[in-house]
Amino acid sequence: MRINIAAFIAGGSLLLFLPAVPEYWPWICITTIFILLSSVYINGSLIQCSYLSSVLLSACCFILGFAWNAHYAQSRLANILSIEYEGKDLVLEGRVNALPQSSPGGAKFSFQVDRAFLGKEFIESFPPQVYLSWQPAWRNPQDIPQVIPGQRWEFKVKVKRPYGSLNPHTFDFERWSFHQDFGASGSVRSGKLLLEKDIGLTEFALAMEYQRWKLRQKIQRLLSKDARYGGVIAALVMGDQNAIDQEDWRVFNATGIGHLISISGLHVTMLAGFGAMLARFLWRRNTLPLWIPVNKFAAAVGFLTAFVYAWLAGFQIPAQRTMYMVGVVAFALWSGRNPRSFDIWWWALFVVLLIDPMAPYTPGFWLSYGAVAAILYAMQSSDGLLGLPTGRELELAWRYRLTQALREACRVQAVVTIALLPLTLYWFYQVSIVSPLANAVAIPVVSYIVTPLAIAGALLPDFIGKWLLIPAHTTMDCLAIMLTWMASWRWAIAWSSQPAWWAIALSTIGIVITIRPGCIRENWVSRAGGLALCTTLFVQPMINFNLAKGEFRASVLDIGQGTAVLIETKTKRLLYDTGPIQGKDNAGQRIILPYLRGRGIDHIDRMVISHSDSDHIGGAATLLKDIHFDSMMGSLPSTNPLLANLEDRKIPAIPCRFGQRWSWDGVEFHIWHPHEHTVFEDQHPRKPNEVSCVLEVRNSRTSFWLTGDVEKQGEAKITERLTQAALNDLKDRTLIFMAPHHGSKTSSSQELLSALGPDQAFAQNGYRNRYGHPHPTVTARYQGMDIPFYQTPSTGAQVWEFLSKSRLKQDEVVFWRQHSKRLWHRQPQ
Repeated sequence: MRINIAAFIAGGSLLLFLPAVPEYWPWICITTIFILLSSVYINGSLIQCSYLSSVLLSACCFILGFAWNAHYAQSRLANILSIEYEGKDLVLEGRVNALPQSSPGGAKFSFQVDRAFLGKEFIESFPPQVYLSWQPAWRNPQDIPQVIPGQRWEFKVKVKRPYGSLNPHTFDFERWSFHQDFGASGSVRSGKLLLEKDIGLTEFALAMEYQRWKLRQKIQRLLSKDARYGGVIAALVMGDQNAIDQEDWRVFNATGIGHLISISGLHVTMLAGFGAMLARFLWRRNTLPLWIPVNKFAAAVGFLTAFVYAWLAGFQIPAQRTMYMVGVVAFALWSGRNPRSFDIWWWALFVVLLIDPMAPYTPGFWLSYGAVAAILYAMQSSDGLLGLPTGRELELAWRYRLTQALREACRVQAVVTIALLPLTLYWFYQVSIVSPLANAVAIPVVSYIVTPLAIAGALLPDFIGKWLLIPAHTTMDCLAIMLTWMASWRWAIAWSSQPAWWAIALSTIGIVITIRPGCIRENWVSRAGGLALCTTLFVQPMINFNLAKGEFRASVLDIGQGTAVLIETKTKRLLYDTGPIQGKDNAGQRIILPYLRGRGIDHIDRMVISHSDSDHIGGAATLLKDIHFDSMMGSLPSTNPLLANLEDRKIPAIPCRFGQRWSWDGVEFHIWHPHEHTVFEDQHPRKPNEVSCVLEVRNSRTSFWLTGDVEKQGEAKITERLTQAALNDLKDRTLIFMAPHHGSKTSSSQELLSALGPDQAFAQNGYRNRYGHPHPTVTARYQGMDIPFYQTPSTGAQVWEFLSKSRLKQDEVVFWRQHSKRLWHRQPQ
């Protein structure tokens, strides 16, 4: 059974690694299964080899898994918005069908589309579900109407196909949209409420979303407005984590208790157990057990409790896992079976992946199932695990029994910590050193005090609930004081990088050896050896060290409408610009920092800020909190807040001026603009674009230009500085050129392009950005000069490697959208 389930999962997983769903997959799968089943018969009779029959049956399960996921993927891909409707003003009528992410600045929500119109024309084929953002107009700020699940609206919107920036180690919006079955995303221009509540009697899922909204409103109402951890209380009750402050998440992750700030499996188990206990107590009355045995009734009620709470909690993976495991136990009890622990685990795994094939792309899936599997494996027999007498527990004094319970609890914590080490590093690039200590306090406090009080307070009437929610919040507040103190310890976190596949494989072997069942004091040498294998997880990937002297790498991040480029030599790193600000978010937090963490980079030698526009400086303040910089060079006025930030951190700031040059590891850096006598002060209305810091990075065979937002006036100055000697020097090198100002029509002048003669060019710009960058005339100019012009919306992140002639590769650039393409990724039009 386990092998067949594993084969089904493997077949389904194979599809998710393909760049597209194969054509004619139904016929291929049907034909393959027919051939495999026919092979079971020889001369009209069953073959006698049970081993061969098992192999053929597993192969059929593999094909069925592939077919199931192919059907799942094809049904979602069929719902994608047609290109002809991108960027056009549409009218959508439908319902809000999920709990929205609400904030004073607007709302983001899932919208079920019943009818769609382009003008007065009805659109026949439109995605049944879209993801909308409703923000107040910046010229006339006002609170938007409250968006509630079950409301029927008529919206005027502008939508596009699901698209997101694509970089290594960062959030993949297109994958998330595919998982959630959103066929489009867009923004609301205006809305008209048609019905306050439109929920049918049989629409259980939508009714649960409405109840979740009511619970969130109740928690917000009963707690004071300045209750800092109100978002944590909401997360523990209903799985809504959107109101938790990012600074609080930093503390929770640093102390390794992030798994508690959600609907964990333990919480679902507690409620299921409480429901079963209450049902057992009530069902014993009178003659009810004659109709249904008490144990069977209690198991059914326990599963029903877990089911309702899992839905109320947003059907998160840990809640699903626990619910299905409770369901398997209940089914076994009703059918008279006695399943083994791992059989329950396997069936729960199978059901989750059957319903949600994309679950493995979430950290919660791996952490939840990994933790349970490790516990089941390591604690197969709790008798005598630590050398205590077996079979005499009741004869021992209560102190011995308490001691054994505490030791086994410590062992469980150690097992989970060690077993989840590869997964934690893979998903979060960090390990909390203080996690065992923090969890020793936080698990009982959150699980047995905060969560029960919060759930009871949310479900009971207001006059009772308020006096339960307040102590729940107070307890969480006191716990957070301790956690904040622990997170401030210098050694609280060990940062690494996303481990390589071979390190994960070796560490997995080591973990199996280390946490294996049995007395810890026996074979401790082999356990220590297994633990030593886990140290391979902290070995930095070889890609960080494969540059020789005179070679460099340029990582052009897919940052949206902004700029961020990482330059690496053998021992040095330079970051050119830090991307845009986007509402409360910025590219430093959303893209650059995860990319650097995933690469294991925590130190950068120089930050270069081309100029003061927010799409170039937006992520700097965020990066300064987590990444160590040795110096900054830029074209900034003395009043810019970043300079004060740098001064507070004692990081030297150097003005960027023509003529500056330096060399790192045989790679030369040249500043071409602005003029050497430029004074960086606010001189309104002069645009800062024209004083952009223009940097050339070169080695013996390549010249790589970073131009910021310099426009025609600055380009003319650069052209004047290109003496004949300089041009002759450049002719001996391949020249890669960043299109200035994201390819605007006021840049990429014919004179500069003719003087430099780039071999290739690229632009960092946002997909369907409001400025229309790059401008069609500029794109045509590059095409007319036969210069390949690569845009990040089409390529994703671009990783250029400039090696020496002796190590020259055929392909010097990797375009991430093509390199990591999966079936949910699309090529922007």
